[in-house]
Amino acid sequence: MTSHAPLAVALLSGGLDSMVAAARARELGFRLLALTIDYNQRHRVEIEAAGRIAAMLGAERHIVLPLDLTGFGGSALTADIAVPKSGVEAGAIPITYVPARNTIFLSLALGWAEAAGARAMFIGVNALDYSGYPDCRPEFIGAFEMLANVATKAGVEGDRFTVHTPLLHMSKAEIAAEAARLGLDAGLSWSCYDPTPSGEHCGLCDSCRLRAKGFAEAGLVDPTRYAVRPPLAGDGP
Repeated sequence: MTSHAPLAVALLSGGLDSMVAAARARELGFRLLALTIDYNQRHRVEIEAAGRIAAMLGAERHIVLPLDLTGFGGSALTADIAVPKSGVEAGAIPITYVPARNTIFLSLALGWAEAAGARAMFIGVNALDYSGYPDCRPEFIGAFEMLANVATKAGVEGDRFTVHTPLLHMSKAEIAAEAARLGLDAGLSWSCYDPTPSGEHCGLCDSCRLRAKGFAEAGLVDPTRYAVRPPLAGDGP
């Protein structure tokens, strides 16, 4: 990739979705600036995963930005609240939702993008197989892109920003298959909200269940080490 290729800021959590979204940016010819937010989340092992993925994708820079959201709380990921293990409840926004997380993260990505001369941002949000988070919907992404172009010097001068969501309408199975197509090592990624002390995915939180479901439905070997095998549709009692 030439030094004249455009830059993109990719939000890289360390999860499967963000890994695939960043890899799609690279496939489209963007040079990568990887941004990981260390918000003192319960599943901090994903920060190490993000570092591995940034290196694998050849990111020109990888910033791990500290932003301790435990002062706000309000989520099982940032407060002393148990992570649910009984499955995704249809129609409800789960307690693992972190208030305004993607708004905060995209705002930080926007700041770096404007400073670095990047006009593209990539985020691995998904509106099909997800846990019901409001900031993973197309309405949110469209609204944020409009905001980016009225809230920045570059935007008001006509040098517009775009928010790319290559996984927005993909199922988890399609995302797992896309990782395989791109030649990615999915085992480098981390999804679990409540890691075990021995460094395994718990197997029962919403994120583990969705991850396992994706690999199973895609007919792919799941490289994840689970403490408990995630329940899948069709499993017996």
